[in-house]
Amino acid sequence: MNKQTSLPPRLPRREAIRWMLAAAASASLLDRPAFGGQTRITGSPEGTKGGYGTDPNLMKIYAPGDCWPLTFTDAQRKTAAAWCDVIIPEDDKSPSASKVGVVDFIDEWISAPYPEQQADRQPVLDGLAWMEAESKKRFDKDFASLSEEQQHAICDDVCHGSKAKKEFKTAAKYFSRFRSLTAGGFYSTPAGMADIGYIGNTPLAKFDGPPQEVLDRLGVTQTVE
Repeated sequence: MNKQTSLPPRLPRREAIRWMLAAAASASLLDRPAFGGQTRITGSPEGTKGGYGTDPNLMKIYAPGDCWPLTFTDAQRKTAAAWCDVIIPEDDKSPSASKVGVVDFIDEWISAPYPEQQADRQPVLDGLAWMEAESKKRFDKDFASLSEEQQHAICDDVCHGSKAKKEFKTAAKYFSRFRSLTAGGFYSTPAGMADIGYIGNTPLAKFDGPPQEVLDRLGVTQTVE
């Protein structure tokens, strides 16, 4: 498996925005854990206090900085890419999360001026900062430069909130939210859908109806015309 050690290529802005808006309409993909029972909007993009204006025109070509300012610095993109790939690494069946642009999805998500997305902004940024600080503390390297074993050693301490030690409880909440965003982004891509066998609205050459064992369990009879 290839570990992400450099900045991933950036998706076209319009594609990333469309992806973020589509995922926002699928609340079940992005399960929101409670953060102390509060929704805290911190570090909102400038100019949103009086409303955020009109939604993006998805027929336009947007460059970075257009529509609304993006959030991630190059250093944060690099950390986010490495973190995404720990959560969903490349395997024989599908590419890694960073390879399909999940970093850009998360960047658009936390940068959008809508309240739901803005509630995730600070937890994601704090999570990235914690990951870098913990990496420097344990191994004197940035997170993306660590070996897979070192990255997993950090993530293993925070990936299960109920099992995390007291000193890792807050970081475990950051991890949980970042993992939800990573999975929500990845599994709304064609590669992610293929990975779980979802075919969507695809016509079948032949459909023989439900399996007989299902019909028997329901006590119904299939009628063939």
